[in-house]
Amino acid sequence: MTDPTKDPAIAAHLASPSYRLAALDRDFLLGDSMRGVRFLLEYAKAEEALRAWGVRSTIVVFGSARVREEDENGWYRAARAFGRIASERGGALNVRDGVRDNVIATGGGPGIMEAANRGASDAGAPSVGFNITLPHEQAPNPFSTPDLTFRFHYFAMRKMHLAMRANALVIFPGGFGTMDELFEILTLRQTDKSPRIPIVLFDRDYWTRILNFEAFAEAGMIDEKDLKLFRFAGTAEDVWQCLLDCGLRPDEDIELAPDQEDAEDEAAPAK
Repeated sequence: MTDPTKDPAIAAHLASPSYRLAALDRDFLLGDSMRGVRFLLEYAKAEEALRAWGVRSTIVVFGSARVREEDENGWYRAARAFGRIASERGGALNVRDGVRDNVIATGGGPGIMEAANRGASDAGAPSVGFNITLPHEQAPNPFSTPDLTFRFHYFAMRKMHLAMRANALVIFPGGFGTMDELFEILTLRQTDKSPRIPIVLFDRDYWTRILNFEAFAEAGMIDEKDLKLFRFAGTAEDVWQCLLDCGLRPDEDIELAPDQEDAEDEAAPAK
């Protein structure tokens, strides 16, 4: 029987990009018209893996990628200590009815992110790393769980995954990226587009030197009550106590708030 693919009369058809299977056509998938599909794929791939591991809720830790363990400020050591405390006491070590709660989640890179993932690893708990592709490649840190380490192209989808399962947010000192993530969550909380989760800023001296929060209220840009959306803490234990004082429920079968799912629809606009 003659192989039709060998027929010279249809060789041009077979070689044409239009004849490629759409799912296998890299040029097509990476084209402008498929941006929405790529966005969906970045959501679905991480979502599937997180569900497979039973990660129902997280404690998100933000902070600078430039902080190092040997720095005198002690931020790395505090983030590592907090990662361990939260993992040991929050429930990440316990699987109940197939789910884990309060799993440490970070941006997956070095610095503060590495420290928090490392603390979870010290406790023997899984942790999540939501990494991002940057012009100067950012490799994942070695302490997040390999099956829960993801790489994103879109900042918006990365931030959406960081926000949608968060039971609490802990922000260590950082730069533009940390500010972006901090104000993203503060805006969602201010507008009631996310659940009322605890938000703790580590090292009051740093934050009040970098940002004059009271000036926002004095200028009428925010309400006085918005200054209560977050607290300050100075040690890893202080952070944990703040989370408990603000309503975090550790090591128990947590029923997520009814509006938890709504948070995933309120992610930041694409960059």
